Amino acid sequence: MKFTLSWLKTHLKTDADLPTILKTLNAIGLEVDGVENPAEKLDGFKIAKVLTAERHPQADKLQVLTVDHGDGTPLQVVCGAPNARAGLVGVFGTEGAVVPANGMVLKKTAIRGVESNGMMCSTRELELGDDHDGIIELDAAAPVGQVYADWAGLNDPVIDVSITPNRQDCMGVRGIARDLAAAGLGTLNAIIVPEIAGVGPGPDVRTQDAEGCPAFFARTVRGVTNGQSPEWMAKRLKAIGQKPISTLVDITNYIMIDLGRPLHVYDMASLKGGLVARKGKPGEQVLALNGKTYTVDETMTVIADDQAVHDIGGIMGGEHSGAQDGTTDVLIECAYFTPERIAMTGQKLTLTSDARGRFERGVDPAFLDDGLSIATSLVVHLCGGTPSEATRAGAPPVTPKIVDYTPDQCLTLAGVYVAADEQKRILESLGFVVGGQENRTDYEDGVPVIVPGNWSITVPSWRRDVDGWPDIVEEVVRIVGLEHVPSTPLPRMPGVARPTATAEQLVERRVRRTAAARGLAEAINWSFLSEKEAASVGGGQWTLANPISEDLKVMRPSLLPGLLSASRRNMDRGAASVRLFELGRRYFKQGERATVGFVLAGEKQSRSWQGGKAQAFTAYDAKADIMALLAAAGAPVANLQSFGEASAAYHPGQSGTLRLGPKVVLAEYGVLHPGLAKQFGLSGTVVAGEIFLDAIPGKRKTGFMRPPYAPPALQAVKRDFAFVVADTVEADALVRAVKGADKKAIVDARLFDVFTGPGVDEGSKSLAIEVTLQPGEKSFTQEELDAISTAIVKAVQKLGGVLRG
Repeated sequence: MKFTLSWLKTHLKTDADLPTILKTLNAIGLEVDGVENPAEKLDGFKIAKVLTAERHPQADKLQVLTVDHGDGTPLQVVCGAPNARAGLVGVFGTEGAVVPANGMVLKKTAIRGVESNGMMCSTRELELGDDHDGIIELDAAAPVGQVYADWAGLNDPVIDVSITPNRQDCMGVRGIARDLAAAGLGTLNAIIVPEIAGVGPGPDVRTQDAEGCPAFFARTVRGVTNGQSPEWMAKRLKAIGQKPISTLVDITNYIMIDLGRPLHVYDMASLKGGLVARKGKPGEQVLALNGKTYTVDETMTVIADDQAVHDIGGIMGGEHSGAQDGTTDVLIECAYFTPERIAMTGQKLTLTSDARGRFERGVDPAFLDDGLSIATSLVVHLCGGTPSEATRAGAPPVTPKIVDYTPDQCLTLAGVYVAADEQKRILESLGFVVGGQENRTDYEDGVPVIVPGNWSITVPSWRRDVDGWPDIVEEVVRIVGLEHVPSTPLPRMPGVARPTATAEQLVERRVRRTAAARGLAEAINWSFLSEKEAASVGGGQWTLANPISEDLKVMRPSLLPGLLSASRRNMDRGAASVRLFELGRRYFKQGERATVGFVLAGEKQSRSWQGGKAQAFTAYDAKADIMALLAAAGAPVANLQSFGEASAAYHPGQSGTLRLGPKVVLAEYGVLHPGLAKQFGLSGTVVAGEIFLDAIPGKRKTGFMRPPYAPPALQAVKRDFAFVVADTVEADALVRAVKGADKKAIVDARLFDVFTGPGVDEGSKSLAIEVTLQPGEKSFTQEELDAISTAIVKAVQKLGGVLRG
């Protein structure tokens, strides 16, 4: 929900500054997503007057201008705009200003041999419109030298507020202003509803679907002239990202955002007979305003005339019946649609709109007459015409909801004492009607005590989310301030607390701490991807029918896309080295899979006088992190087998998997495939890995305590062996063969050298292994050592290896 500060102040009389307003919005539960001031990017642009204009000596389409920008020293500017001429007053970008459209920094330069200082700008270059045919032309009386944004009234911050689904009343600027007024930030201005003197009977509208559309109010206005919206309306709509279309369409959009009341305007010339709100018929289709054709069914509410469906009720109008440039007679629809029906229809059609977002939350059912009158007044005032009487088909659900309440329930539920008078003020400021018994005076030990009476609170028609007295308490406490709610610990049993974390949670905790200790920063990404991102890692198996965004449509089959996107954002912001990890879930038909993923991009080590050039990450860095995280997760690291290439997301020949046997894959890692890295906008070598926590076997529960640590009494013996094997033999296979030669005596074996070159035949390589032997109760004899060595050599011979002489 976006609105400008000046727009808010049309409903809220306040002297509060912007930081105070933002702080209060967050405090009362209306989370501020962001604030943007359009004037900030136009700081370096001033109003200037062209004094002279002459043809460029080296280019027919360029002119050399002399520009007065208010500092007393005219500047020379080369300009290619066809409308540049002496006497024109426009917008001038000074040296050092940044052009919003392309980020170009203006500086003194030479264009075809002629010095140019700054730039005369078009509306597109300043992102104020699409016109690029010439430079901006201002009124001749515009003050030369003044900052353009200040003169044009663009210094108006745009506030973006995240509205939770239960706060339907704040889907309009007035509802937000009401909350701020209740919080003591000003006074809510009265809303003026004009009286419409209609001429002639109202239009033929009716409802045949009381469940989906219980009320359908309408009025016609004949003899209108459609055109461009007035500047004040267009300016507000453009500021929040709404493109002005025409006066009639913009009026409906403006009222929807201003008051939270969606409406629709029909061109009466396109209608055949009266309009009826009814259930759709199987196979009926409607070409909507977004240019797409939708097939409706009997579970959906539509607006139709005698021949065709013109509107998907409460969600989107039809393309052929909407107001056009030549429209002269219109029908204004102001209807109430059942929220549950709107939500189901939108989900079935996978169709979202601003109107749906409001109707499925629940608009004010008591605001139909007033909303229709306000819309009619704006149409007549801005487009002319003669309005008819109103037709009111059906009746909206306006039965008042009454809640029994006592002021002391606030302290009972929330632990916050709020005086009864203050509670009453807050509730009445929010639109609640407080009635019932008056306070009475009682005596405790001879001391008079005021006892609040029982209240009968009528809930306002725009607050369908309030059902009982706990909701009343919530309203009071959020306005008073949630920071006043005391932090009270839950009762616990005496003695040692019982552990609450599950075995899986403990594993994830150890993995998270290990990753952080190794220098990785944790990222928390969406569990949803775009279809393109999901396809890059093999495609997802679950696609949402009603996603919050097309870019968040597929449930992720891998953590890599989210981590790669986060890496790109960090690199774009100047990060030289990115080390990110995420612990989350992947989603498949068989269920959710707990997974740890990480990405290493950029510089592993910066350039230095010791190391020389900057060093990039390698697949071995990924493997080191994989081994450390697997050990933290409790995987039998010593028994893992290394296999060849990983999935298609990785670079062939520079990736691998770690497994328990050929089928149980615990992790994959390596250099990212260049094509995948390029798709996510990453350059250079990028390494990554994923650990599949669900594949790690759990520890057996023996029921016995861990045996005491007993270090060996005798020192270990180390022996080095160098074997010549075919270059296709993996070092991991050789190490496992050595370990298996004598499982009792050999406690460790590791590769410490790989050699190819003189003395080693082509197609072969030399692998050097360090073997650790641990004696038991007595030291090894020479005969025992020779026997172990012979067993090692025989084990390697089975792989085709020979002891290097």
